[in-house]
Amino acid sequence: MSQTIQTAVVGVTGYAGAELARLLVRHPRLRAKVPVFAGRVEAVDQERGGIPLGEIHPELTDSHGTGSLRLQSFSWELIDDLDVDVLFMATPHEWSRQAVPEARKRGIRVIDLSGAWRLEQAEHRAVYKFDDEGSTAALEMQSEAVYGMPELHREEIREAGLVANPGCYATSVILALKPLLAAELIDTGHGIVCDSKSGVSGAGKAATAKTHFMHAANNLSAYGVFTHRHTGELLEQLGVASEDLTFTPHLLPIPRGILSTIYVRFHEAQSNASIEACYRRFYHESPMVRLFGSTLPEIQFSVRTCYSDIGFHLSNDGRRAVIVSCLDNLLKGAAGQAVQNLNVMQGWGEAEGLE
Repeated sequence: MSQTIQTAVVGVTGYAGAELARLLVRHPRLRAKVPVFAGRVEAVDQERGGIPLGEIHPELTDSHGTGSLRLQSFSWELIDDLDVDVLFMATPHEWSRQAVPEARKRGIRVIDLSGAWRLEQAEHRAVYKFDDEGSTAALEMQSEAVYGMPELHREEIREAGLVANPGCYATSVILALKPLLAAELIDTGHGIVCDSKSGVSGAGKAATAKTHFMHAANNLSAYGVFTHRHTGELLEQLGVASEDLTFTPHLLPIPRGILSTIYVRFHEAQSNASIEACYRRFYHESPMVRLFGSTLPEIQFSVRTCYSDIGFHLSNDGRRAVIVSCLDNLLKGAAGQAVQNLNVMQGWGEAEGLE
């Protein structure tokens, strides 16, 4: 793989886009070519060379010059002229459905942070109500997509032309459960319960009646019960039946971070040592997963980092476990995982630019 590549980001105005800009500008492998930022820009701003990122996200004003980089008006001519190799899309699902096929026609590798291409099964994609669902072009594109969780699909990601970045809730739950399910330790017939709580930034930058301060502050609320978009990802990637898994997301009155508390029952009694060994075997080549053993992680451990933290407690008889999984929804749950996928695609160290 080339060690010097040109990256571009479409959708830098959102929370995940801001984190993506910060990570890419500071990435040691990308210093030779500054990332390109493109999106919707009014004519008056385009005349002055685009919008400085520091005007969109003042927090990006730093000694690296990130704030002075400019958001330019998106066009495929711009992407072609700059000879972009890898295109990040932090865009609405519908826009990605339109734009990704065009990028692939041009030979550009894509890392898509939206939910446009995450789901393999039509019954799970139905929650998005895509206009092109079932079309030949959409099905061909879907068949090319690789679910972008390096801990599970590292080899496929290396050669992928389209990587579909996982959802934030899905990442926290899948990483916690996959090793135990792969080892066939969990008795799924007794049901798996996933109780997940996320900071407000998980809902995106546009305020809604449920996410503005007067509703979210000093409150805790469940939502999307049995209907959340990430449920299909859990079922597909974990290989469990819908009747065996209950996933309930909640809105926390904090800016960012996810904590998932997961309840499972085992076929046979386990020990702390056996469960920890299971996790360590599965993640021995996964630098962005931190295992806490019987110490339960907290949101404050992982917030503003690109790590996923996992810990557990067993019942006295060893037949049940409570697993706690924490991550930053904007980093390991979005931008950080996208850059981790870039590292895998380019054959670089998986943790480069993330620690």
